[in-house]
Amino acid sequence: MPPSTVLFKLPMATSISPFKSRDVAVIGAGAAGLVAARELRREGHKVVVFEQQPQVGGTWLYTPTAEADPLGSDPARRVVHSSLYASLRTNLPREVMGFLDNPFVSTGEPHRDSRRFPGHREVSFYLKDFAIRFGLSELIRFETEVVYAGLVEDEKWRVKFRSGDDAAAIDVEEIFDAVVVCNGHHTEPRLAEIPGIDSWPGKHMHSHNYRIPEPFRDQVVVLIGSAASGVDISIDIAQVAKEIHIASRSAEGGMLQKLCSDHIDNMWLHPMIESVQRDGSVIFCDGSVVLADVIIHCTGYKYHFPFLDTNGNVKLDDNRVGPLYKHIFPPLLAPGLSFVGLPWKVVPFPLFEFQSKWIAGILSGRIRLPSQEEMMADVSAFYSSLEASGTPKRYTHKLDGSQFEYDDWLASECGITGVEEWRKKMYTATGKNKKARPDKYRDEWEDEDCMLEAHKDFARRCPNGNGVAHN
Repeated sequence: MPPSTVLFKLPMATSISPFKSRDVAVIGAGAAGLVAARELRREGHKVVVFEQQPQVGGTWLYTPTAEADPLGSDPARRVVHSSLYASLRTNLPREVMGFLDNPFVSTGEPHRDSRRFPGHREVSFYLKDFAIRFGLSELIRFETEVVYAGLVEDEKWRVKFRSGDDAAAIDVEEIFDAVVVCNGHHTEPRLAEIPGIDSWPGKHMHSHNYRIPEPFRDQVVVLIGSAASGVDISIDIAQVAKEIHIASRSAEGGMLQKLCSDHIDNMWLHPMIESVQRDGSVIFCDGSVVLADVIIHCTGYKYHFPFLDTNGNVKLDDNRVGPLYKHIFPPLLAPGLSFVGLPWKVVPFPLFEFQSKWIAGILSGRIRLPSQEEMMADVSAFYSSLEASGTPKRYTHKLDGSQFEYDDWLASECGITGVEEWRKKMYTATGKNKKARPDKYRDEWEDEDCMLEAHKDFARRCPNGNGVAHN
């Protein structure tokens, strides 16, 4: 984050007066930015959404183009926002994925993907439909990059932006009452540290720049990481590669072990890499060695807010964005600055929706935040609990098993119903099915009871049959 020259007293967290319409800047028009814009407008705020791309969708906008820097580590590189690969399908069923009052149901149209676990293009269509149905496009300034957002006097935020792709474009600025950051976190790669990599003769890249398997035909490929992208990409490349070797920090290899032993005969699971050598060999921590052509880092991403100036009140520390109250508000800058979508290992779209409803209500004064001191105490207690459990800082925003408790807490604050029981049960059933049949879970399942319950719920909410609930 850039240094600041702003010197003045910070606003109190509870300074916004009740039931007031605010001018709000939303940065990003992916799933988080779209639902944030809708909820803010529903609450009566005036909203401007800034989006670098020419259309909505954020990370769900696939492009076959990858970055020139295969590792994505050069800060001067031309950034490609999306990390999608051509074969990607959702790893959650569409019933679970959708926004609460806009179910992600199949349209039945011939050009759409009706599968329960559809490809990325169908998700992009869903988000475009969402923007159209709720009239959000009129709020969005497309092909507009935010280059600076910082606090000024009188509790306002200065947002500087430039439009178009012209190097001579001039920065323009506007003043807002609040900024909601929705810029995603799948663009800035995290890389594994590998001793000897600078002199290793092979190619190494991050999964951010993986698109199709063909370039890896007849090659020996080492993948680092056993999370969702590692599993998917290893299966994808195994169709054409000579050998696939997966380096996994944990024997969460459970799923991968099953693939390697039962399904894919050119795939092997290893512990992490100890070092690589000039002769092209990769040495794993158990002493096993392979001669490899390529190493792919499937090692996740870093949060990145190059435009944001918080005068040091929000910091990035080993991928912890903090201090943040409930992963959303920095206590010393609340409610003028908020973040939507930082938590991971979650069902994202409903979580974005609950976060956005809370932010919108707080900005209008309908919902009250605790004092700065109370919020800081809550954050400190949360960090202490992570430390006591041995959880690394980089996992601060990993919710996983606590996500529905978090969603339900936000819902309670907003005075609305929390996550449906069928959605919770379906999420759990999908996780179990994924472990049991990692190569087939998207096409074979046994949770028809949850599906029936979900579609009954959709029918109750959307009696007009078009998949859109009444506002």
